[in-house]
Formats: sequence, C-alpha cells, structure tokens
Amino acid sequence: MNTSLHELGLLATAAALAKKEVSAVELATALLDRTAQVEPKLNSLTWQECDVVLAAAREADAARAKSDTRPWLGVPVAVKDVLSVNGQPCTAGSKMLRNYVAPYDATVIARLRAAGCVFVARTNTDEFAMGGSTATSCFGPTRNPWSPARVPGGSSGGSAAAVAARLAPAALGTDTSGSIRQPAAFCGVTGFKPTYGRVSRQGCVANASSLDQIGPLARSVEDAAALYQAIAGVDPLDSTTSPRPVGGVLAAAQQAHDLKGLKLGVPREYFIAELAPELAQLTRAAIDQCAALGAEIVEVSLPHVPESLPCYAVLGSAEASASLARYDGMRYGLRVDAPELMEMYDRTRAAGFGDEVKRRLLFGTLVLTSRYHADFYLRAQKVRTLIRQDFLQAFTACDALLGPVTLTPPPRLDAAPDSASARQWGDSCTAGVNLAGICALSVPCGFTADGLPAGLHVVGPAFQDELVLRIGAAYQHATDWHQRAPTGLE
Repeated sequence: MNTSLHELGLLATAAALAKKEVSAVELATALLDRTAQVEPKLNSLTWQECDVVLAAAREADAARAKSDTRPWLGVPVAVKDVLSVNGQPCTAGSKMLRNYVAPYDATVIARLRAAGCVFVARTNTDEFAMGGSTATSCFGPTRNPWSPARVPGGSSGGSAAAVAARLAPAALGTDTSGSIRQPAAFCGVTGFKPTYGRVSRQGCVANASSLDQIGPLARSVEDAAALYQAIAGVDPLDSTTSPRPVGGVLAAAQQAHDLKGLKLGVPREYFIAELAPELAQLTRAAIDQCAALGAEIVEVSLPHVPESLPCYAVLGSAEASASLARYDGMRYGLRVDAPELMEMYDRTRAAGFGDEVKRRLLFGTLVLTSRYHADFYLRAQKVRTLIRQDFLQAFTACDALLGPVTLTPPPRLDAAPDSASARQWGDSCTAGVNLAGICALSVPCGFTADGLPAGLHVVGPAFQDELVLRIGAAYQHATDWHQRAPTGLE
C-alpha cells in the first residue's frame, strides 16, 4: 500500500485488513510509532501499553488466518477515558480514580470487542467530562493538533485530537452539552452525538445521566456512521435505550450525494453578535453548498435556546452532584483516612476532585436543597421543556437544522478557556440539543485565516440519526475539508 498506514480511516482500515493488504500487527505498529512521534506534543492519551495493543493485534491476525470474517477484526479504535474496558484504567481524568482498573466492558466496548476491534489507547478528558477544553484533566491539558498553543475543545478533546493527529482512525467520546461536537469542530474531524437512548451508557462514568450520550469521532461521516451503527441499539442493561431498529445508516451515508427534496432550517438565534465573523462566513458558505446540493434553505426560530446555557448549568450540575456522590472513599477510588467518617469524606473529596468538579458539585447540591429547589431546579426543568418544544416546532417547518458548532475558533491554552464566560460561550450552539434529547453532527467546513478548523452543525429530530448522517455525508462528498490533516507535528 502506498498510503502511510496511520493515514487510513476506519472503513479504509477495515477494507485493507479484509483484503489482507496489511496485518493488524502492522497497523498497530504504525499507530504506536506515530504516537511515539507526536503524542509528546499533544498529551491526547491517558494510557497506552504497546505490549497489550500488539497482543490484541496478533490475536486478530491469528483469528483471520482461521477464516474469521468479523467486519472489524483488527480495526484500531481509541476510547475516551470514561468508558470501561476490562483490565484497563478508567480514570475519568480525575485523581479520584487514578488507580481504578475497570473489571468489565461497557456495552459499547463489548459490542466492538465482539466485532473484533483492537483498543489502541485511552484518550484524555476534562475531569469527569466536565469542561470544554480538556484542560481540567489530572493528566494535564491536551493540545490542539492544528495549533498546539490552543485547546482541542472538550470534554472529548483527547479523542478529537487523537483522530486528527492520526493516532487512531476513530475514537469514542461522550457528549453532555457538546463534548463530541465542539472538539470535533476545533480539531477538524467529524463528531456525532446520537439521539438520547440510541446508544447504551452502561459502563460509562456518569456525569449528567439525562444528558450524557456516547458517540463516534472519526475522519468522515461514513466512518462515524459505521462506528455508530456498530455500537447503537437497545441494551437490557440500560433501561433508557430504545428498541427501535437502528437501520442501515452506513449505507445511507455512502449513497448520499445530494440533498434534493430536503428543507433545511437555519435558526436565527445561532447567528448572534458573539459569533466570530470568520466562522459566520464559513458557516454561511457551507449552508450555500447544501443549497447547491438541492436543499431548500429556510429561516427558523428557536426562541428559548438562548436559555439553554443557564438551564444546562443548573440541571447538569444537579445531576452531577447526585452521580458523583458515590465517590466517598468507601468502595473504590481514592481514600484519605481520617478519625471520623465525615472528615474522611471531606478529605477524600478535597484531594480527589479538581476545582471545576468541586464548583459544579457545590452548585448542583445547592440547587437541590429545599430552599432553592423550586426557584432553580424546577424552573430549569420547565425551561428544558420549552427548549424541546422549540425544536419540535422548528421541525414542523424543516427536516433538519444547520448552523455553527461554536461561536469562536479554539481559544489559546493560556487564555483561561475554563473561565465562566468562555465555558458558557463554548456550548452556546450545542447544549440545547442535549436538553432536547435529539441528534446532531459536526462536520469540518473550512479554516480561518489562522488555519484553525471550523465546523458545520447538522441537527435533526429524535431518532432521525440516519437523516443527519446522510446530510453530513452528502456535504462531505461535495467538499474536501474533512480530508485535510494537521502538519508540523512530526
């Protein structure tokens, strides 16, 4: 093969393995060599053991030699460090779980393992997936492959950076308020947040359980659709998963070459004064491209979506305070001994949690108290209903929505990207999707004058995942932004 092995995308990797043009060991070795070369500049991974990866690759090659025809046999995938992989650390980027080793596979991992995948690395994350920069991890900040002085986004910034830097053809991430789509936009890769209930969360370290969703980050929509199709579906271990058939999303993405017959809405609330002019221009150009592919473009309104940030701040923090109450030093994770039980709790949590997690837990606990429950938590639930109704109303006028993923290009690492204002603006265009429980996609749509990637946001109704992926695939079949790779890392 003429192409460098680390340059192969997910489907190209699977095809090369199936045709025996390359072995799983050769692929794994190429990715490990690539990692050794560029990872010191990025810090995108929290764990990788060459011996473990090569052993799994050798097993895949041996199985193929015995006529094993599993579709993903030997295909490398990276995993965000909030998903349990049996025998591997699962730290959630926190000192609290620094020494925890998962004793089982998450459902998504079990499905990929059954299909033959090789798990090549665990990727860095904001602590407990709380943040938009991947700078709050106890392993230190991840850097953007396009500009190492800038953040890769978060909380799935490690996954996005690893895919962009060609350390893996694809990766799994999680999205609570934009944590797949925002880093995908910042790193110039494709990121898909499925409809809530489409992918099992069993084995995922919980942040905000009514908002969290696992999804793929990949080089293209087709690769993302393939990975999504492999992990989606009902799971008896997760009662929130839907029994609806997943369908042939990969085939739909591969066959999408125009948008004829579709009406795509552009919410006016996404094009606000705070949207960087360059990103507005790139997004408008991408929307024009969709029109050239045959879509009818209409303007729509999401009047309550500007309230999604305070709504998410209340509900996300409240759910996090409940989810993280289990980290008490008694059953697993860090324990700091003390003479009294309550003092042991205090010492353990003071030492184990970082500042951002503490801030959210304190706020979340406050809004759940009897004094503030009605004014904050219940009111936020009512606003969430209004936001969901906004999307439902918009979808009566169009099939899907288009807009920017972020309001700004990726900030510099030294610009305090996790300050309150930056944190809020980072999720302005994405958090409403999680509150509504619908699906959305980020696809690369160009670069700023400084060479920084931008993303086009494609948002669809609940359980219209196939439609959203088809729209993104048609756009990518007509453009080449997703084929660009960062340079200067070698």
